[in-house]
Amino acid sequence: MSSDSAASEPLALEKNLRYKFKDTGILAQALSHRSVGSPNNERLEYLGDSILGYVIAEFLYHRFPELPEGDLTKMRAALVCQKTLSSLARELDFQAHLIMGSGEVKSGGCNRDSILSDAFEAVVGALYLDGGMSAVKHVLEKLYQELLETIKPAELKDSKTLLQEVLQKQELPLPVYQVIEQSGQAHRLTFTVSCTVPGIESAFIATGNSRKKAEQSAAALAVEALNQ
Repeated sequence: MSSDSAASEPLALEKNLRYKFKDTGILAQALSHRSVGSPNNERLEYLGDSILGYVIAEFLYHRFPELPEGDLTKMRAALVCQKTLSSLARELDFQAHLIMGSGEVKSGGCNRDSILSDAFEAVVGALYLDGGMSAVKHVLEKLYQELLETIKPAELKDSKTLLQEVLQKQELPLPVYQVIEQSGQAHRLTFTVSCTVPGIESAFIATGNSRKKAEQSAAALAVEALNQ
């Protein structure tokens, strides 16, 4: 959806979320990409990122009382990673309701994992401001029900570990990670990281709101390429 068509009904997303906003404007803001100018969803994304991590950590804490902190951390990472969030956003039909500038629309931004996952976090932030923590938990408990029932901690490994194992099996040197760009304000930095793998000419590039997240995303791209 372009900024010119923002009047189309982003609030129809309420039906998919199964939550009725008291402040309908805050949902529209959560769906507004920075390409439309200000206000947009960046501040809500910042808020939602923290709240999402907290709520998922609490869900896991109560559901898996026998698991150690290390396993819980891996599970939380898997449940809040870009791939999972963008997948949930697609199930909710976020791509039909995003509000973005015409340039982003033409480049296919509504289907980009990074934009969808950011919007998902922004909506979590909007839920918190509109209905408090109870609203957030009510919505996320339903959205994550199947994932929480099927996740297997013993099978989880982070992408950097997986990449290292793949390279070792092929008797190749370890990858090299490098921050190639850092942008944004101090409270909301974006890191762009390259992951260089021996034997592959092109580096794998990914972004994240921390260096660690960007490195994990770049490693995931490398693992996918090496496994093909």
